[in-house]
Amino acid sequence: MSPDHDTAFVDLRAITKRYAGVTALDSVDFTVQPGEAVCLAGENGSGKSTLIKIISGVEPATAGTIRIAGQDRPYLNPRISAAAGVMVIFQDFSLFPNLSVAENIAFATQLSTHQRFFKAKAVRDIASAALDRIGVRIDLDARVETLPVAQKQLVAICRALASRAQLIIMDEPTTALTEKEVRRLQGIIRMLKDEGVAVIFVSHKLGEVLAVSEKVVVLRNGKKVAEGPASEFDTQSLTYHMTGRDVPEVPPSDVTPGAETLMQVKGLTKAGSFADISFDLMAGEVLGITGLLGCGRTSVAKALFGLVSPDAGSITVAGRPVPLGDPQAASLARIGYVPEDRLTEGLFLSQSILRNVAVGRLDAHSSGGFLDMTRLADEAADWLRRLKVKTPDVNAPVQSLSGGNQQRVALARWLSRAPRVLLLNGPSVGVDVGSKADIHDIIRDLARQGIGIIVISDDLPELLSTCHRILVMREGRIIDALDGKSLTEDDLAHRLAS
Repeated sequence: MSPDHDTAFVDLRAITKRYAGVTALDSVDFTVQPGEAVCLAGENGSGKSTLIKIISGVEPATAGTIRIAGQDRPYLNPRISAAAGVMVIFQDFSLFPNLSVAENIAFATQLSTHQRFFKAKAVRDIASAALDRIGVRIDLDARVETLPVAQKQLVAICRALASRAQLIIMDEPTTALTEKEVRRLQGIIRMLKDEGVAVIFVSHKLGEVLAVSEKVVVLRNGKKVAEGPASEFDTQSLTYHMTGRDVPEVPPSDVTPGAETLMQVKGLTKAGSFADISFDLMAGEVLGITGLLGCGRTSVAKALFGLVSPDAGSITVAGRPVPLGDPQAASLARIGYVPEDRLTEGLFLSQSILRNVAVGRLDAHSSGGFLDMTRLADEAADWLRRLKVKTPDVNAPVQSLSGGNQQRVALARWLSRAPRVLLLNGPSVGVDVGSKADIHDIIRDLARQGIGIIVISDDLPELLSTCHRILVMREGRIIDALDGKSLTEDDLAHRLAS
């Protein structure tokens, strides 16, 4: 595809960015036309974030030329970029949680027009007009911190529109959205495109962005390796360009006939969260639990590990009862839990990669009040090698790793404790497509070793490629138990939405 530089809203030519000798972008050309949706794809570390930072004025380019809204931009900062019509909606939305919906939407507009005094009516008028433009209703007086994720995203979009955005950059826009909310967002994006607003997507959910994008640009190791109409790509070809290798979809192997029942859950109930949760988990089985946001799936996962105390019900592992609401008892019963939010719940970010794995085995390498640090470090390092954690230094802080490698560290900690049952909540949230495939391979391999695995996820391809059975939840109850092998993605999406 030969870009039309004369009509482009954003026109980057030969953009190079170096950090202390490391080349993050290497002579990248990139254009966005008015009303065009562009999927910017690539694994973590490919240069996507750096390119966005340059367009939005957060980082200067080392070399190359930048043209936005018909003007050359030899010097760019966030204020200049925003004034030119470029708005970025980050994954956390960057909203003010303690302010109202109206105040959040109108804030940037009031700032750009140098308003000295707060005018409540003007703020409400700006916010109301932006919400009307995308055809949604949200209480203007509601504090943003009280809103669900989908509504926070809509507030962020409205803030961009109120600031007369001509290009909206969306970083992982569908990570925390349900299937229904994703379709709604796609409809809003199509409406914006019809009005001439351009959109850049950065997302790991390839199928969703291909559905609304005209063009795809793929970065790998700082270079542009593919570009073309979205109609020429599918998730498989896009994955190949992103990773440089074929990542086949491998179905889960069969559960061994006559395998023992590892876990039995009967009548698990927590008022206001979930009710009458019952299922069996076999050795070597991968069981999926899914449902729309708010269905209770994460509360069930936490209850299985003792982080939530149910009002009624029972859990047994290998025929032995596990005390409810007691994480230590769950751990002693050899239940492991890798949470969805690894940054706040799953890892000690400032501690070393090695220590994040070793902390799970302190009891196994202590004697008389002393730790055998050599054996502890050797065992942790062995698990890092087995899970192929990519790092030049195991003593570096775990926060220095990519999302996929952080997830492997969280897995390594639990696998070092030899769990019989492993609970994985959103195992591939926020990781790139190559790491996602590797994590799925790890799940299938662990199942073949006889570990019982429960995958809590709303990523339909993930569930279908890893799970033998899938439980569908709605309003705190299991409404369906489905055979993963005989299910299609459309079938599962229909069960969730109906």
